[in-house]
Amino acid sequence: MNVSLHGYLDDATSRWPDKIAIEEADGSSITYRELNRLSDRMRDRLIKLGVHSGDRVGFWIRKSIDVVAVIFGALKAGAAYVPVDPSAPAARNNYILADCAMTVIVVERQFEPQLSVVLSSQGTRPAILVIEGAGGGAFLRHMLEEEDRLAEALQVFSARVQPDDLAFILYTSGSTGRPKGVQLTHLNAVSFVEWCAEAFALLPTDRFSSHAPFHFDLSVFDIFSAVKHGGTMVVIGEETGKRPFELAQLIADTNITVWYSAPSILSLMTQFGELDSRNYSSLRLVLFAGEVFPITHLKALVKYWPHPRYFNLYGPTETNVCTFYEVPTPISESRTEPMPIGRICSHLDGILIDPDGRVVEKGTEGELCIRGPGVTRGYWNLPDQSKKAFIGVTGATYYRTGDIVREQGDGNLQYLGRKDRMIKKRGFRVELGEIEACLYRHPSVQEAAVVALADEALGMKVHAHLVCKDGKRLSLIEMKTFCSEHIPVYMIPDLFSFHPSLPKTSTDKVDYQTLKAQS
Repeated sequence: MNVSLHGYLDDATSRWPDKIAIEEADGSSITYRELNRLSDRMRDRLIKLGVHSGDRVGFWIRKSIDVVAVIFGALKAGAAYVPVDPSAPAARNNYILADCAMTVIVVERQFEPQLSVVLSSQGTRPAILVIEGAGGGAFLRHMLEEEDRLAEALQVFSARVQPDDLAFILYTSGSTGRPKGVQLTHLNAVSFVEWCAEAFALLPTDRFSSHAPFHFDLSVFDIFSAVKHGGTMVVIGEETGKRPFELAQLIADTNITVWYSAPSILSLMTQFGELDSRNYSSLRLVLFAGEVFPITHLKALVKYWPHPRYFNLYGPTETNVCTFYEVPTPISESRTEPMPIGRICSHLDGILIDPDGRVVEKGTEGELCIRGPGVTRGYWNLPDQSKKAFIGVTGATYYRTGDIVREQGDGNLQYLGRKDRMIKKRGFRVELGEIEACLYRHPSVQEAAVVALADEALGMKVHAHLVCKDGKRLSLIEMKTFCSEHIPVYMIPDLFSFHPSLPKTSTDKVDYQTLKAQS
């Protein structure tokens, strides 16, 4: 089995050199031969700048062909790639880039003024490569040509990585108020990609959607499954990806065959995409993950698109997908419960444990714990949190997902909820504690508590309850603007309420249950 992610691109180039690897919405594209060559040049430049195996290469660029070439260039140099969200606040992105002690940061010109380069833990500043824009690969190609004019980067061989070498770090919401970096190795990702090949029978003729941003773990499937099979990945820009009518039109126009996203955008397309007005006959697989799919919208979607196979995929970033369930279609009109999350993927093992760490009996609810080649080795620079994330049971070490599930009589797992204060919103992991930490940064906020409630339209609705120092209410615009400067848009509370004081328990802690009842 191939043990490196960039090995997929080498193989695709030898088998399908002139096939389109990636398309963008404006019609620009790149073949496998061209993508391989562009990523080789990126590799050479990174190594010229001092990148060694195990180093980190960060990028702050909009979704594009350019980004994919940077990703493969970093992998070929033996480095781990670290994406940041171009739409996130600069403070958050700078924290991530500083936390990972980058050797090189590739930044799009429009974001360069927001980039605050901090001394790394090694006491050296990262090298900065600036590209003028993003799209089609032309901007990256031009930057590399300009760099070569100043100091030519000689062609070198790609790194020979080991299965346990770090491939990428994806930052997720952290309960301490700071995002935390999930470390994924080549083996973690390759084992997942190989499982996908087996589970979904992917083909060279497939056209893969690229709806998820590259800092989101769904993108691992989009990029590497497409390349492994010699398919074409259709890049969907951030703005189009949020507009259900335009997105529904794009899926039909570009003849996408494999769709993968969080349920929230599929729900919106069901309501506002006019799905009955276009031809979706090319679509053969609809995969969704990241949050519970409201059964009302899923039933409606299946009516609009009756012919594809549907799969509910479940798993935290630390495992990528660890369970899956094929949705039987058509869905019974009488069904009111969400779909199960299914069975453990074949490359992983799982158990359910009680609060004391003991394996529960079949049919009893418990925390899902996973082990196997797809499981993270821990969090970047957070040894204590990494240690707490794992548990030893019957001589084996398992990752604790924090999700409470129950095994049904047919062997499928039903998701019941979380044991902590983490939720999924629009597919992203959100720690309510990180939102509270943001709110406490406001100079007028004395107390802050955040609760989440199920919402048919949004999936989850976040409600912030505040006590202000001067007793005055702050405006909704002020609070939303303040939050947008510290946390990503998807984490900003949907509602704000102001109180003279927050309800407390007998131990003088915030009474979240009472706040939920008031929300």
